[in-house]
Amino acid sequence: MMAGRLQRAKDVLGFDDGAERYTYVTEPGRGPVSASRAVDHWVASTCGYCSVGCGILIGVTDDRAVAVQGDPNHPVNLGRLCPKGLSEHHSIHADGRLLQPTVHGEPATWDRAIGTVVDGFRDLIDRYGPESVAVLSTGQLVTEEFYTLGKLVRLGMGLHHYDGNTTLCMASAVAGYKRSFGTDGPPGCYDDFGLADVVVLWGANVADNHPLLAPRLLGPNRPYLITVDPRVTKTAMLADLHVPVRPRGDIALLNGILVVLIEEGFVDVDEIRETVDGLDDLLEHLAGWTVERAAEGAGITTGELQAVARRIGAAERCTLAWTMGVNHSVQGTETVTLLNTLAVLTGNVGREGASPFSITGQCNAMGTREAGFTASMPGYRNYDDPAARAELAALWGIAEDRLPAERGRAYPDIINAVVSGKIKGLWIIATNPVVSYPNRETLEFALKSLDLLVVQDGFQTPTTELAHVVLPAAIWGEKDGTFTNSERRVSRVRAAVPPPGEARSDFDIFLAIAQRWGCRDELFDGWHRPLDAFEEWRRVSAGRPCDYSGITWDRIDAAGGVQWPCPPGEHVPIGGTARLYTDMRVNRPSGKPMLFAVEPKPIRDAPRPDYPLLLNTGRTVEHWHTRTKTGRIAILEGLSPEAWIEIHPDDASDLRIRSGDWVDVASTRGRVDRIRARVTATVRAGEVFVPFHWDDRCANRLTDDEFDPISREPNYKQCAVRVTRSTGR
Repeated sequence: MMAGRLQRAKDVLGFDDGAERYTYVTEPGRGPVSASRAVDHWVASTCGYCSVGCGILIGVTDDRAVAVQGDPNHPVNLGRLCPKGLSEHHSIHADGRLLQPTVHGEPATWDRAIGTVVDGFRDLIDRYGPESVAVLSTGQLVTEEFYTLGKLVRLGMGLHHYDGNTTLCMASAVAGYKRSFGTDGPPGCYDDFGLADVVVLWGANVADNHPLLAPRLLGPNRPYLITVDPRVTKTAMLADLHVPVRPRGDIALLNGILVVLIEEGFVDVDEIRETVDGLDDLLEHLAGWTVERAAEGAGITTGELQAVARRIGAAERCTLAWTMGVNHSVQGTETVTLLNTLAVLTGNVGREGASPFSITGQCNAMGTREAGFTASMPGYRNYDDPAARAELAALWGIAEDRLPAERGRAYPDIINAVVSGKIKGLWIIATNPVVSYPNRETLEFALKSLDLLVVQDGFQTPTTELAHVVLPAAIWGEKDGTFTNSERRVSRVRAAVPPPGEARSDFDIFLAIAQRWGCRDELFDGWHRPLDAFEEWRRVSAGRPCDYSGITWDRIDAAGGVQWPCPPGEHVPIGGTARLYTDMRVNRPSGKPMLFAVEPKPIRDAPRPDYPLLLNTGRTVEHWHTRTKTGRIAILEGLSPEAWIEIHPDDASDLRIRSGDWVDVASTRGRVDRIRARVTATVRAGEVFVPFHWDDRCANRLTDDEFDPISREPNYKQCAVRVTRSTGR
């Protein structure tokens, strides 16, 4: 206490020279470092932000994470990190951590909190049936926690409706892969970016969203880079060719590319006929398309369209990669099937440098896709497949009728059922839908109408503020397990420090609920640590497309990450399998990939006189999702402290708006007031862009709650808005 008073006196009197705070020490391998960042030991882990899956070293002193650096031995990033990764240790000790369970806003013991959750959900199920309670999970738990949660929710609690917020970002890629190839799973790997002659990034601004993929596209042996995006993004600025496609113009552009490839002989239709399904339907469909029609629909010139098509057609190896610009659409799944169709017709599947490659969103969205028991049963087993159900029941030693016969409601349908009163209890885990879900007003109404809302998270968020019960969870850097990245690489995640206060790992919370529910001994017998879940998951995944059976934690350490499928045996490289479908046999009954014909649909909420501009949303490199973590890190906040809207100079002139002005943005669903204007030609005339990270300037007050009918992914990127100058101070 005396030391603190002395320091304050120095500050007030101006005597403090900061010597204690700015002392430097020398560390082996690091050189001079601030004494406050001196490291006692390093813990190897994997970054907890995006799906690139960078290896990271967490520096620890006295049970505090004081530094991070890229792992130079990790094959993904080779020691590099982005701004978020370089400051990730600050998230562990940031303000706003949840330190104790609460029940109805009051501090509670874990026993009372778990009891309130279990008794409350049981009561709702007893009164209204298992359809009355649902769960919404995340893409940021470790795979071992996803596997545990799935068994608990589906088998222990017997719930019908369980989904995760991967449906908000990657569901269209999942559904598209299933339609084209029979199962989920990106066929290629990161090395393909460097091995390709041509890389086309389709709605994928990797420089902002997946920064450590950008170096693979640069350098003396870089591929010819094409970006297809309405905005001149940071990635587009690196490209050899930027195609400024009109929003929702992707399908027209892809149809036009296919027309050029076939008409100009880049695709040998007769040769490929025996190796694919659906060719005749595709050719019949393309007969109704011309290059001129496609270019007009895409909002580009015929010359631009032909240039893209000829580059793809002439390339020996072409990688087609995409992310949210494709997935966040009411036709996201169909666009993915067209990208897959383009790759198949040009022979760009299963070869080095040649792949249709979805770049996943969150750090472990792949883990929940494989093991999570949401869109499919663990191991990519379909709910309606009797053989898969019988196999899984035998592995678990349970009656087959314990397994659900259908998926249940997807994320948006869960919210709709809450609004209609059919779902009365909801458990939200490590996600913040109040900020991330489209048409925020509907979501807030839904959550406030629940009989019991349970939120499990590491931080206070706008969603925890609405909860009846809050369960404080450990976050990245405080728990053990594995993440699986976009290229199917399984990497280790390690606890560097203990969780603060009374917070517990999600794994321990799930087992505590299982104990109180009465299903722990049956479903999780002998489980005490995440490794127990991983060992069972290995057995459950054996022989499946996402085969983990040959992966051990020791093997992961030796290889720096292992790519599935990885069955046991010396024939599989230590690092696993880099590419799928190398023999062009896919996981459909015929063994052949399926081609798809797709016709574009008009935008439902299109611009009109009272709402003349089209809204696009996305990310910035400094922040992550709803800023739950990055908004509490001073260096990231300093780099990007406020939300903004990008407006083309022509539109700004008409509206008498200058860069730096405050403006109001409105749609038919809601409004965002006093957001900073950036006048820039990086957006097309007639279009605006807003990043979606900020709660106080929430873009999802504007977005349309329209969903892909196949994947149920939201259409975040096309809706009509009005922009006006703000009045008053």
